Amino acid sequence: MDLPPHAIALDGLTLRRFAAESDLPEFFAVIEESLEHLRPWMPWVAEHSHAKTAEFLGRRAELWAKGQDFTYAITRDGAIVGACGLFRREDTPDDVREIGYWLHPAATGHGLATRTARALADEAFRLPGVAWVEIVHDPANHASGAVPARLGFTEHLRRPAEALAPAETGEELVWRLAREHAPAA
Repeated sequence: MDLPPHAIALDGLTLRRFAAESDLPEFFAVIEESLEHLRPWMPWVAEHSHAKTAEFLGRRAELWAKGQDFTYAITRDGAIVGACGLFRREDTPDDVREIGYWLHPAATGHGLATRTARALADEAFRLPGVAWVEIVHDPANHASGAVPARLGFTEHLRRPAEALAPAETGEELVWRLAREHAPAA
């Protein structure tokens, strides 16, 4: 099975696989510091706890090995500043992968999410059979929407979605990038 690399170096920024037990204290602290920033858009924040974070990190290796979900810590100067992932939802066609990302509020506004999404798109298209990469977000989350727009993704569709986080509108905007339209890595 083809899998993406365990670490992706991006000039001062590194995406690296989580190390479940050793990353738990730092990752939990980053989430704690980011709660108010994430709360409007991330439904999981409502159930955030040390146990939930440990459970999340504990499943990463299994999901990676299955080729289902490639989750990375976003690190700058060795410190975790967010998380990102390349995954396939159960209801998504086999030739589509989705990118997700979030950052600590102090790390926003520096192009880190854009660089992260670009690197994950590049890795997605290195996987066999991947024809499309998607970024899905609530249309009211303008910061998340700016990332795919900067990277050449196009609006693919808008669909109803259950509003699970406080700022969500009940709609999802799906951006898509086709392999043949992806800039060369």
